[in-house]
Amino acid sequence: MIDIDKLRALSDAELDQALKDAKRDLWQARFELATRQLKDYTAISGTRRTIARILTVRYERKLVDKSA
Repeated sequence: MIDIDKLRALSDAELDQALKDAKRDLWQARFELATRQLKDYTAISGTRRTIARILTVRYERKLVDKSA
């Protein structure tokens, strides 16, 4: 999991790449769950939280841009 302070320090391009990577990780974890290869079940919820954090930072930046 990535800390939200670290996410806020990323540029927009890096944030987009982190979102893409997190979505790929979530897909991989779900695939491993379906094939009974997943050992750490908390990976799914942790990755979902990471995606939510990334989307929150993107939304915050969008609000700041609108108000400026």
